[in-house]
Amino acid sequence: MPEEQQPPPRREVVTGMPRGARRRAPAHTPARSEISEQTSLGATYVRALMRSQLRAGLGALAALACLVGALPLVFALPRARSGPLVWLVLGLLVYPVMWLIARWYVWRAERNEAAFTGLVMDPADRSG
Repeated sequence: MPEEQQPPPRREVVTGMPRGARRRAPAHTPARSEISEQTSLGATYVRALMRSQLRAGLGALAALACLVGALPLVFALPRARSGPLVWLVLGLLVYPVMWLIARWYVWRAERNEAAFTGLVMDPADRSG
């Protein structure tokens, strides 16, 4: 009698979350709840963000003040009275420097906010 060949066993694919990736209750109260409940720790987190944003703003303001404050010194130079140097400084040099100061400020503010968000977010929420 001819032998019947049995088909190979069917493979099953198990889907689901790996055991280590399951969401666990945080060991401490997340900072987000500290802020929403207006605790003293939450107020400290917000104050730290406000201080870092204020430092960035004051740094940009100081750089802008140095730039604008130096203009009268440049114009007081004896050869600056001729005119072309004044227009060169005002038209070509001031605006790119102001743009760089503004870009630095935006980069710094976004970095501060990203650091604060990383501090406040629950680690289980970040992966999703």
